[in-house]
Amino acid sequence: MFNTSLKQLSTQLAEKKISSIELTTEFLKRIKQSNPEYNAFVTVNEDISLAQAKAADQMIAAGNAQPLTGIPIAQKDIFCAKGWLTTCGSKMLANFVSPYDAGVIERFNQAGAVNIGKTNMDEFAMGSSNETSYYGIVKNPWDTAAVPGGSSGGAACAVAARLAPAATGTDTGGSIRQPAALCGISGIKPTYGLVSRYGMIAFASSLDQGGPMAKSAEDLALLLNVMVGFDPRDSTSLQREAEDYARDLEKPLAGLRIGLPKEYFAEGMSSDVARAIEAALNEYRKLGAQTVDVSLPNASLSIPVYYVLAPAEASSNLSRFDGVRYGHRAASYTDLADMYRKSRAQGFGAEVKRRILIGTYVLSHGYYDAYYLKAQKLRRLIAQDFAQAYEQCDVIMGPTTPTVAFNLGEKSGDPIQMYLSDIYTSAANLTGMPAMSIPIGFGDKNRPIGLHIIGNYFKEAQMLNVAHQYQQVTDWHLRSPV
Repeated sequence: MFNTSLKQLSTQLAEKKISSIELTTEFLKRIKQSNPEYNAFVTVNEDISLAQAKAADQMIAAGNAQPLTGIPIAQKDIFCAKGWLTTCGSKMLANFVSPYDAGVIERFNQAGAVNIGKTNMDEFAMGSSNETSYYGIVKNPWDTAAVPGGSSGGAACAVAARLAPAATGTDTGGSIRQPAALCGISGIKPTYGLVSRYGMIAFASSLDQGGPMAKSAEDLALLLNVMVGFDPRDSTSLQREAEDYARDLEKPLAGLRIGLPKEYFAEGMSSDVARAIEAALNEYRKLGAQTVDVSLPNASLSIPVYYVLAPAEASSNLSRFDGVRYGHRAASYTDLADMYRKSRAQGFGAEVKRRILIGTYVLSHGYYDAYYLKAQKLRRLIAQDFAQAYEQCDVIMGPTTPTVAFNLGEKSGDPIQMYLSDIYTSAANLTGMPAMSIPIGFGDKNRPIGLHIIGNYFKEAQMLNVAHQYQQVTDWHLRSPV
């Protein structure tokens, strides 16, 4: 049951071989047993989950089931869910029970899916290791001495440890793809604007995008079919005709052109990751794809550009957490300004404070043109590089991360080294392009390695086809640490 695909679970539910209540109960038992070791979940509410499962069984009995009806889905604790504690991994929101559902949660509810719980995450999605959460670190189920990646580390851990069949995540600079790679699962960040950001607590509004995490590309396609859709409450939401992201899964790869950016295969990538990437590329060649060399000359600027723009937007977005309307408020203060200072000082962790300070600095008078405006110009150059590359290829491939998962605490004292964990992933957020990671093997200390697949705008179905065909001839996505 725990290693079963979403499609197989859907079939079993439809054929009454198992009920949603039984399925949900089994996963709740598994969470209760294993979560103390991994700390993947922040909040579990058995009453709400079982009530949703009961309603799903009624939908199935009435013949109104959809593909995900009755299937438990773990939700990253950045998505507001009515009646659920929604903390964003922060002390600031430790007592916040959402009065409404995020757009993504609404869509899962309409599909009849079951919310199995809210997953742990780096505070306000700021981190690459899931070590900044107010609720404690999350451990990698392949090696509990290693980080699971971040910020969606709890979601990745939950799927890898088989505590949930699938999970939602958010990706601002790689926060779906990097933990997916480090935990040996599949994850995709769709084109910016396809998934509603309504009710998704904001970090950096021009970069944040929700997406699914699961065992396989086929599972991701089913999840995307639910998550994608126009939302008039989100001003950045794109209005497009609905599409079936599973439609091209079985399409042969003959003639596919895979672009290999020379900048992604330079120094910085560890030898074990390099070997796994080359082995994966050889499998693609056997499937009929051809590899072509391309160049992304401004790729090296992605990290400095990202760490100007993301903190700038964060400093603005997080100004709403002031102790007045909701969230943490200091117990004692002298006046309004003192309440602001103390509430924010007590409510935010060190990494969030660091990024607020950086963001406020680059937006300040005298520095806006030198930093923020220049970063926006460089962002356009990075997007132009990708546009030129796609004239020569259909998808771009490379490593998701430069190394396998690092040890807990190894980089927590060196923010720059931590930020470099996203060196291959942040460009997709800066450009708004879709990107995904799939497992392709194991490296040092038997820790997972991910292959990064970047596609042109709205090419999610093609990317999922590329990933699915690889997963038909390999079994890395079926490997489980438990």
